[in-house]
Amino acid sequence: MKLSIIIPIYNEEESIKVLYQELKQVLNNLSFEYEIIAIDDGSTDNSNQIIREIAQQDYNFKTISFKRNFGQTAAMSAGIDASQGDIIIPMDADLQNNPADIPEFLEKVDQGFDVVSGWRVNRRDKLWTRKIPSWIANYLISLITKVKLHDYGCTMKAYKKEVIKDIRLYGEMHRFMPAYTAWHGAKVTEIPVNHRPRKYGQTKYSVFKTFRVILDLLTVKFLIDYSTKPMHFFGKIGYWLSFFGLISGCWALYLKIFKDIYFITTPLPLLTVFLILVGLQFILMGLLAEILTRTHYESQNKPIYSIKEKINF
Repeated sequence: MKLSIIIPIYNEEESIKVLYQELKQVLNNLSFEYEIIAIDDGSTDNSNQIIREIAQQDYNFKTISFKRNFGQTAAMSAGIDASQGDIIIPMDADLQNNPADIPEFLEKVDQGFDVVSGWRVNRRDKLWTRKIPSWIANYLISLITKVKLHDYGCTMKAYKKEVIKDIRLYGEMHRFMPAYTAWHGAKVTEIPVNHRPRKYGQTKYSVFKTFRVILDLLTVKFLIDYSTKPMHFFGKIGYWLSFFGLISGCWALYLKIFKDIYFITTPLPLLTVFLILVGLQFILMGLLAEILTRTHYESQNKPIYSIKEKINF
């Protein structure tokens, strides 16, 4: 078995060498072959030069450098694509993730889990700008994806390569990877990890990212439940809008016939036309989405299912 440690880096020059030494202390005591992949996400400080120097001295330390800043999701995706390990563990470069937790992740994987997520039980971050938005986001993600984890935002997780090799990440969606893998049948669990206070540099997280996470969450929900049947999503909305439009129209007729209230004195006729037209538009959007879905799968000869095992084929 081989282990791949993936480290996205953006302006972390002060912590890189310390993290490297801590990783080497832990990894050299394991029975795994390993590689460390550092991805420089367009740093403007001396981070790129530092990782290049380390790579020249250590064959197991590999580097990828972006031309500009593309974001943590892109950096993590590049690391996963380049990795050769059977088990992949991403972690932050700011020293808040503790390399000493790596053996516990590997132990859980050895017990049969495909994904092991870190849970920062005693999180060393600010309450109002980091902890509370994170609690809200974790609750919403668990509620909508139905994969209940305490801490989706913890970068340190362990994945079997086989469960994430075909997943493509966009936006801020790296934090939803446990939900994606569970959707494909992976066994997911979580373990408490040691979260340390930041010593160097500035956090790259802002409270506004929480809103972007919520927008990405809507995309994830759609992909999980409706990626192969979009008409069920758009058609359902269109059906209910049209239904309420008919109710509105029937109510307008009732008022006209039995209460002698003319159409011109009530907004119900306009509401009826509006709801029915918007409902029909949603149904037509569903038809277009069905065509696009079929084009997507059939043009790539891509199956709509995921096979765990075959025997005697």
